[in-house]
Amino acid sequence: MLVCTFVALAAGCFGAIAGGQISAWVHQQNCQQFQWGGKEICQAWAIPGALWQGSTTGFWVSEVVGALLAGLATQRGATDN
Repeated sequence: MLVCTFVALAAGCFGAIAGGQISAWVHQQNCQQFQWGGKEICQAWAIPGALWQGSTTGFWVSEVVGALLAGLATQRGATDN
C-alpha cells in the first residue's frame, strides 16, 4: 500500500507540473491575437488561472491513473488451489 501511495503522489506531482505548463501555454497562444499592449494584459490576466486550473486537473487525473497503475503493478498473482 505504501508503494501505491508513493507512486500515486509522485504521478500527481508530475501531472500537476505538466498540466499547469500545458494549460498556460494554450492560454498564452490564445493571447497572441492581441496587439502589443493587449497581449501582456491578456497574459497577466489569463496565465495565473490557467496554471491553477491545469495544475489541479493534472494532479487529480495523474494521481488516479498513477494509483491504478501502481495497484496493477503490485497486485499479487492469483493462486490456483
